[in-house]
Amino acid sequence: MPKYMYVAKFEWEDESNAYNVTFPDLLGCVTFGTDIADAIHMAKDVLEGFLLVAEDDAEVIPDASDFQQLNHSISGKDFIQYVEVDTDSARRREDNKSVNKMVTLPNYLVQLGKENNVNFSAMLQKALREELNLE
Repeated sequence: MPKYMYVAKFEWEDESNAYNVTFPDLLGCVTFGTDIADAIHMAKDVLEGFLLVAEDDAEVIPDASDFQQLNHSISGKDFIQYVEVDTDSARRREDNKSVNKMVTLPNYLVQLGKENNVNFSAMLQKALREELNLE
């Protein structure tokens, strides 16, 4: 899947003391940040998630607007900027992310493992790779 780059609009809101972030081309793709760095980080995060779901659901993903088209409606602390995400990279990160799985083992194996300093997680990963012919 491709890399995407969309224009995000960052609007300062005095009441909440935060930047509201919207993507004019992607209805419902919104977030906020408590300062500029946080808002930019959150913008990338929400855009990535939004586009991953759109790809998974085979939705039509609209073309991005031109930066200059949106630049005219900015004032005060507000600003716009491009936000880029790579959904392939995001999928690879997600695939390699560790998750907890509960397993049931006989107590005597757990005790022997502890006595022999066995790393249960590493052992299970190794056994699964071997079983699935991944090594």
